[in-house]
Amino acid sequence: MSTDTPASTPSAPAADRYLAVQRSDEFAGLRRALRGFVFPMTVAFFLWYALYVILSAYARDFMGTKLFGSNINVALVFGLLQFVSTFLIAWLYSRFADRRIDPVADRIRAEIGEVNHEHGPRG
Repeated sequence: MSTDTPASTPSAPAADRYLAVQRSDEFAGLRRALRGFVFPMTVAFFLWYALYVILSAYARDFMGTKLFGSNINVALVFGLLQFVSTFLIAWLYSRFADRRIDPVADRIRAEIGEVNHEHGPRG
């Protein structure tokens, strides 16, 4: 049995550095920015989806209203809009992350990398 510490376990100074970064204002701002996007978008999407399900269950006449031709009704359009809204949210998040999340995360990663270069590249 060996008492050696595995190579993947960060040393005490590195662990202290990670804790310091976690307590920093920059990291707190990063988490706040992420929550500021994710939580409202999640609530909005959930409400949109719940509306679709509730209307499908309790407003069958409305959802069955024909819009185009004989097979395109409100329910089908709402169902397809679920996919559209999912891709829209993913695209919006990508833009948001590129502008607000990634630059801060890259700075934090660079700070840790400068102090903790003996453990190899992070990513």
